[in-house]
Amino acid sequence: MEEQHENQLNIELSEEIAEGIYSNLAIITHSSSEFVLDFIRVMPGTPKAKVKSRIVLTPDHAKRLLAALEDNIAKFETANGDIVVNNGGGPGGMPFNFGGPTAQA
Repeated sequence: MEEQHENQLNIELSEEIAEGIYSNLAIITHSSSEFVLDFIRVMPGTPKAKVKSRIVLTPDHAKRLLAALEDNIAKFETANGDIVVNNGGGPGGMPFNFGGPTAQA
C-alpha cells in the first residue's frame, strides 16, 4: 500500500534559477503588510547599481526567514569559524572599496 503525505510539497528548480544571482548588497524595506528584499550587485568604480532580484514576503514569512538564517549561520560558524563583518568603507558602513587598489586614469 502506498503511503500518502498530505503536507508534502514538490519543489521544482529550473536550470536558470539554479544558477543563482550574485548579490553583494541587500536593501530591506517594509510596510504594515509586507517586507521587500532587494538584492543588488555593486561593481567597483560604477556609480549606479541595478536591483537584480526582488523578494516580497509577508511579515510571518520574514520572521521565519530570519530564524532560518540565524540557524544556518550558527551551523556555518560552528563548522567554519566566525564570520567577520567589515563595517567600514561606504555609506551605512558598507565596504564599497572591494579591498583592491583604487583605479587611476
